[in-house]
Amino acid sequence: MKVMKGILRQSIFISSIAFLSLQSQAQQLPPKDFSINGKVKNGAKGEKITLLRSTAGGSSVKLDSTQLSADGSFALKGTENDRGSFFSLNIADRQKVILLVEGGEKFNVLADGTTRDAKGNGGNADITGSKNMDYYAQIDKLMRSFAGKVTVWNEEYAKAEEKKDAKKILEVQQSFASADKERLDVIKKLLPEMGTSLVALFTANNFLNPDTDIEILKKLADDYEKVEPTPTLAKGFIGQIKRIAGVSVGQQAPDFTLNSPDGKPVALSSLRGKFVLIDFWASWCGPCRMENPNVVRMYDKFKDKGFDIYGVSLDDNEKAWKTAIERDKLKWLHGSELKKWNSGVAQTYGVNAIPATFLIDKEGKIIAKNLRGPALESKLTELLGAQ
Repeated sequence: MKVMKGILRQSIFISSIAFLSLQSQAQQLPPKDFSINGKVKNGAKGEKITLLRSTAGGSSVKLDSTQLSADGSFALKGTENDRGSFFSLNIADRQKVILLVEGGEKFNVLADGTTRDAKGNGGNADITGSKNMDYYAQIDKLMRSFAGKVTVWNEEYAKAEEKKDAKKILEVQQSFASADKERLDVIKKLLPEMGTSLVALFTANNFLNPDTDIEILKKLADDYEKVEPTPTLAKGFIGQIKRIAGVSVGQQAPDFTLNSPDGKPVALSSLRGKFVLIDFWASWCGPCRMENPNVVRMYDKFKDKGFDIYGVSLDDNEKAWKTAIERDKLKWLHGSELKKWNSGVAQTYGVNAIPATFLIDKEGKIIAKNLRGPALESKLTELLGAQ
């Protein structure tokens, strides 16, 4: 789907599994069996139905398979080991049906057995036997409706942009913003009803924004901490929210010490008394290298007015790191664990994409996040005055 420039910022359909960043190490939980009885409307005898379990990284593991009977019916059984995982049914390579499984369910599936077309027609499935799937169906219906509207807005936006019709462009943007808020309000009202369920984690991870909805996320994480035994995905969610909450605007920036390019330990707290930009980057990160000239310009403009930078590299190649510093003329303090995404500092700050920045004040409190380009210059001018 074409995305409207500047107004559509998140996925509008939730057919994919979105807990990749929340996976935690497997723990020993009592296994619980579940069963699936289904019927495929447009199926033929002998067609294959496969049960798969989604894993970290977006891949799937085949668990079992069966063939359709003459009347299109089938039955499968599975075992859930983590008290909450995402499974799917592959129906003759034509239709994929998502299952949210906590264990113990007796699913009943009535599927079209058809491929969904570009307009969203076909590929439907009615699933009973699980409150997780009841809520998933509500959200799916909501998102399908929203997707239909977006298709129309995309067409209107493209025509208005071609005609340079600023009034129509604004009208489309306002319509999107209003509908976007409306659907999010519905989702946020549903979330408390979901309790500490797998669909609650799915919904929170797909639709809530940590920058604006952190209190809702913290409440869900707190509720899940009281669940025994804690599901594996919930443990990952709890840890992620704790990390994010610890580095929100208004919070004290966690201190850290890293080795500089010449091997000397450098603590963030050594820069106390200045406004400091913590800049997460890497030599292999194209967008980071493209942003570096602007960061250099900000450093040169404000360094004598109480501004400094601590560059935290997610490199794992020491030579490449040092070469990039020299080539890009990055004259401020630097540190790295040379562990790429396994950097403990990056994990503490909840960094899962770079470039990422945290601006902290003279007392070490976070006052802004992810400022780049003109936004960074504007904020520093506000704090330190024009040069």
